[in-house]
Amino acid sequence: MTVNDESAPNHEAPVFGNPDQPAEGEVNTIGDPTSLVMTGPQNPALEKLFPNQMDAPPTDISTQPFFWSSFNISPRRVQRGGWARELTQQDFAISDEIAGVNMYLEAGGIRELHWHQTAEWAVMTRGSCRITTLSRDGLPSVDDVHEGDLWYFPPGLPHSLQGLGPDGAEFVLAFDDGAQSESNTLLLTDWFAHTPPEVLAKNFGVAQEVFKDIPLHNLWIFPGDVPGDLETDRAAAGVQPDTGAVIFRLSQSEPVHQNSGGKIQIADGGNFPMSQTVAAALVALEPGAMRELHWHPNADEWQYWLKGSGRMTVFNTGPHANTTDFNAGDVGVVGRNFGHYIENTGTELAIFIETFRAPRYEEVSLANWLAHVPPELVSAHLNIPREVLATFPRTTQGITPLR
Repeated sequence: MTVNDESAPNHEAPVFGNPDQPAEGEVNTIGDPTSLVMTGPQNPALEKLFPNQMDAPPTDISTQPFFWSSFNISPRRVQRGGWARELTQQDFAISDEIAGVNMYLEAGGIRELHWHQTAEWAVMTRGSCRITTLSRDGLPSVDDVHEGDLWYFPPGLPHSLQGLGPDGAEFVLAFDDGAQSESNTLLLTDWFAHTPPEVLAKNFGVAQEVFKDIPLHNLWIFPGDVPGDLETDRAAAGVQPDTGAVIFRLSQSEPVHQNSGGKIQIADGGNFPMSQTVAAALVALEPGAMRELHWHPNADEWQYWLKGSGRMTVFNTGPHANTTDFNAGDVGVVGRNFGHYIENTGTELAIFIETFRAPRYEEVSLANWLAHVPPELVSAHLNIPREVLATFPRTTQGITPLR
């Protein structure tokens, strides 16, 4: 496009994809290198982590709330037996639907018996863990979960977690309320310590002396013996065969999308009936592959990066479009209905999990939408010939195949 108005600003013509005048980003500084001078204090370590913040694609426009955070910058609470660190809305303002906790329990380490006012969803990222809970019908369950497995405890259901040998357990919890904190938990030891001894005695039908040595401070995480045989614990707890499943083997499930670029596995209320408030997608992207342009109409997306690195651009009304970079341990949030893609920019497989505060996983693929609009209408919008549009993908791919 040629600008003839002599009063127009002195800059290069806008680049593809950016409707604003002038263009934003470094492309607008051609012929004026001093525009890029940065003489203030620098943090090279952070700059290296965010190349797309320092040199944004020329299609980025304006700003929006930062959609990156990381467990790597979260304070770690450590006790004998394990540790935990969290990201709540207090730490990560835009994450109002999901709060996250990264926790480790050594072999035998116990997360004490407790319950929450929110649902707890979790994915095992390393090792193995024994979990116990009690259903709303009063039926117990005892299960072992391993890397790639999920569990889900509805609000108010009591549970415990214990690391198994030889390596203990590391996992990420997602609570279906961004304000939920690991420190805002109803703990067994707290309740005992703050109930009159005569009431405890009357409740359990024993003498008050039974409770003379109970802890006066909560245990939270503490060391213990490595659990024995699973079936022995199930028998001791009175587990019945018809207890509703609180676990799901996500990494062993059939992918809903798979091609040369990677795969996507889904867990939601459809195949994991217990999980009625959290849906999830486990995504593996090969180097150079991309999670296709899409959006989610029923919930914000809360991402946890398990492995590798990549970049994501989020498109919002305004228009706003911003790109940032992610690495293992990072967390991202994409608002409901915001368009985005995720590209593996590294040299190894990128693996991340997407969670949603919703009973079902829902996605709208840009390519699938355009494939089901009359081609003349799409051509009128994009100035792309109909015969070229015919070569576009005709269905939801999930991941763009490598070519």
